[in-house]
Amino acid sequence: MSTNELTVALKRLIVDTCEKDLPPEALSDDEPIFGPQARLALDSLDALQLSMALQKRYGVRLTDSKETRRILASVASLADYLQDKAPRLT
Repeated sequence: MSTNELTVALKRLIVDTCEKDLPPEALSDDEPIFGPQARLALDSLDALQLSMALQKRYGVRLTDSKETRRILASVASLADYLQDKAPRLT
């Protein structure tokens, strides 16, 4: 799976999992997903749901909270992590 295909799939996964009313293509790869500057306004429940969706879809577990914050900083950082660690990119 190419980086572009992965980022498109991740944007769709984030928007669908967190039930946000925003077209996935409206998200840029580098914009924050969480935090005060994030348009999505995701919270800790969204992070948990997203973490479970990533485990189900890509077979990765995000267990360390400090590392999880770094990984989920943006779509680009999440894609980088998955390309490096995901056992299955489908």
